[in-house]
Amino acid sequence: MGTDIDFDILLALPIVFLVVVVPLWLVLHYWYKSRASKALSKADEETLAELWQLSEKLERRVESLETILDREAPDWRNKS
Repeated sequence: MGTDIDFDILLALPIVFLVVVVPLWLVLHYWYKSRASKALSKADEETLAELWQLSEKLERRVESLETILDREAPDWRNKS
């Protein structure tokens, strides 16, 4: 009889592991992966910073061109 109990315990451990531990590990693993993928990578942050600088530079150029056009052709905004 003692061997039957030992065999039952040995059989129960993998079942508990498969029913409780593995699903919990999978859920937590993919939850962590989804959270990590929502954050920007270092390369994405650098690209975003470069695009921001470029947009500021282009904005200054447009403002300069508008200032020149306002002086040279004051009615340029009203023309269709």
